[in-house]
Parts: sequence; C-alpha cells; structure tokens
Amino acid sequence: MATETLRHDPAVGQSPLRTTLQLAWRQLDYWATVYRRTWKGSVVSSFLLPVLYLTAMGVGLGSFIDSPGAEQSLGGISYLAYVAPGLLAATAMQTAIGESTYPVLGNFKWTKVYLSMVATPLVVPSVVLAHLAYVAFRLATTCAVFLVVLALFGLVSGPGAGLAALGVAVVIGLAHATPVFAYAASLTDEHGFAVLFRLGVMPMFLFSGAFFPVSQLPQVFEWLAYVTPLYHGVELSRMFTTGEVVWGAAALHLAYLLAWLVGGWWLALRAFSKRLVD
Repeated sequence: MATETLRHDPAVGQSPLRTTLQLAWRQLDYWATVYRRTWKGSVVSSFLLPVLYLTAMGVGLGSFIDSPGAEQSLGGISYLAYVAPGLLAATAMQTAIGESTYPVLGNFKWTKVYLSMVATPLVVPSVVLAHLAYVAFRLATTCAVFLVVLALFGLVSGPGAGLAALGVAVVIGLAHATPVFAYAASLTDEHGFAVLFRLGVMPMFLFSGAFFPVSQLPQVFEWLAYVTPLYHGVELSRMFTTGEVVWGAAALHLAYLLAWLVGGWWLALRAFSKRLVD
C-alpha cells in the first residue's frame, strides 16, 4: 500500500531537496497538534524561568558587582547588560536540548511516532527536518519573549538588533539540537541523558562566558570554553544586543555555529537512517 501511494505521490520525480521540503511541510499538522496539546507545560520553563534568572543574576547580583572597575572588565557595560545576552544564548541552548532529548528518544521507543512516519511515503530527511523545524519554532517563540523582556529593561539597542539577536538565538539552538538529535537516536534508554546534562549542558551553562569573561578561567578551561558552541553564541548575542558588532569576529562565530548545525544534521540523518531503515 505504501509503495502504491509513493508511486502516485506528486513529490516523486522531483529533486531530493524539493521532495524533502514538501514531505516535511506535510507534517505541519502533526507538530502543530503537539504544540497545542503541550504548550501549557512549557510556559514556566520556557518563559518564566529565564526572566527570573535575568532578575536574580542581572539585577540582584549585578547590584553587588557593578562598579567602575567591574564595568571596565566587562567592556564598559553594566553586569545586567553583560549577563542578559548570555542568558538569552543559554536559554536557546537549554530549550533546544530539552526538545531534542526525551522527545526524540520517545518518538523511537515509547510513542513510536517516527516508525509510523516512515511506514508512509515520508522519508528520513523529511522526518528529521520537520521535527527540527518544530524545535526552531519553539526557539523562536521562547527567545522572542525573552527579548521583549530585555527590551523592557532597555537592554536591546534597537528593533534591528533585536531581530538579529532572535535569529542568532535560533541558530544557537539548532547548533545544539542537531548533534543531540543524533545522540538521542543512538540511545536505547534515557540513562545516557544524565551524562549529557551533567558533563555537557551544565558546564557549558556556567563556563561559556554567560556570567563572566572566560579569560578569568584557568587557561586549559578557557580553551575548552572556546571549543563549545555556546561560547560563540554568547559572544554573538552580546554583540547584537549591545549594538557593538565586530563583523569579522561575528562572521567567525556564526560560521562556527553553522558548522555544528551542519555536522549535527549529517550525524542525525545517519543515526535516524540506521535506526529506522537499516
């Protein structure tokens, strides 16, 4: 039956890219339904917690840190202006990884949604692309709310800067989501996520320049911070929110994030294909 449907599918005979895009688009209803049924459970973690972090770290702790000497070490800006884009980037990372761990493994192991999808004319790249598009939507909505809060605090240099920071946040999230998609697809149970959160997410959150310059770390940990995609996302977010963009450095940061995104996409396709097709 699936073969007969595929034979008469209008996507057949087109380029692989166009076919993938069309088949991914056909999954829109499914992911829209998922969001309508689950969005209430993500309100606190996606919208309220980042605001509480910003208030506690930027306003509360910042009142003790801010001084002429401290602002000099932070590039001449207040601690609130320094930490806000770091929290934006960290929120993008945490949202993306949250959407790429248990939901991905669950679609293989518990709900078997992916297995149902590939039993139809849908192909593995379209399944991965559609789910990543949903992750991008979650990133855009969550980070947009966060940026509105930053704007109310006077921490966004202008509308253009806000839109650029939002685009950067989505790229940051996807740069983390695609390799985690691959990792989740390779697991047989959820215990592997404990390693990811303890040795990956938490150290990046604390030591990637969101709360203090990484130059203050011991040299070996400083260089480890430079390797993480979150560090580059934090630097890029800070450039756009403050309006002090160094375009050459910004291009390098963006290229590094895109390298993680593309490399993770390739790994995710391999992991999904191995589990769903091979």
